[in-house]
Amino acid sequence: MWPLRGRNTQAESGNQEPFTFLGRGAKFKGIITFDGEIRIDARLEGEIHTKGTLVVGEHAVIDGDIYADVVISRGKITGNVTATEKVRLLAPGVLIGTIKTSLLSVDEGARLNGHCEAEGWGEITTLRESPETVSQGGLPRARWMS
Repeated sequence: MWPLRGRNTQAESGNQEPFTFLGRGAKFKGIITFDGEIRIDARLEGEIHTKGTLVVGEHAVIDGDIYADVVISRGKITGNVTATEKVRLLAPGVLIGTIKTSLLSVDEGARLNGHCEAEGWGEITTLRESPETVSQGGLPRARWMS
């Protein structure tokens, strides 16, 4: 819908559906909840909840926790990230906090400062919806599949 200069955001996330855009220069404080794909290039303080893909643009600054299926980031995130499928940190992205995901990819030039639990594709269940999820250190604890 609004491609990055010289980049195809939909191809990056592997999703062909339209997405919402919170643009550069905007400031938002609160909780965002949605289904589908969203791209943020703004300053955001609060939480993001999605059953879809969150794309964090290079100019985005997010201070808060993220709960998503997929997170792809080139921006700065300070907070905990819980992703049921994968987290992909791209240069010049910065993540300061804890990551809990099935699959983690950190590209050269991206920076990660914090704790990470990447369980692998076949070993983790949906983190937000599992009734057997056990809390540990304020973050959801994944249940092992039998």
